Amino acid sequence: MKLKLTVIICLLALTSINAQKKIAGNYIYKTECMGIELDGSVTLKAWGNGRNRADAVEQAKKNAVRDVIFSSILEGKQDCAKKPLITEVNAEEKYEDYFNKFFADGGEFKNFITLKDERIGEKISRDRKKARESVTHGMVVRVLRAELKSKLIADGIIKQ
Repeated sequence: MKLKLTVIICLLALTSINAQKKIAGNYIYKTECMGIELDGSVTLKAWGNGRNRADAVEQAKKNAVRDVIFSSILEGKQDCAKKPLITEVNAEEKYEDYFNKFFADGGEFKNFITLKDERIGEKISRDRKKARESVTHGMVVRVLRAELKSKLIADGIIKQ
């Protein structure tokens, strides 16, 4: 009797752990501030979701740049709670063609990301969550905010 009860409890525990892993991959993680550098760049922990690890990492980089451009980063340290680079309402839709090219795979957004702050151990075992058909990865990136702002000004997206 005790053996059956123990086996049932173990099976229930394993099932709930597996269910938590599947749910964790579908949770929407927000970009977190890790700090601001003296050169004006921001260090962020960004999250991305994709079919595999490579897609998720690429999406995390895009999400970091997109959050700096369009939204204030309110999670993590309060250092990053600056206003976004673009404060114009519906700017993402207004300049849709520009940002589609900018955020395309291998697009210009990569010029404004550096992985300097990611430690070698974090490269090997980034935060990873898994759902049935997708993978979510978190990684530390530095977004070159000042250079990004200069690019947007030069391209006529924001006014000085």
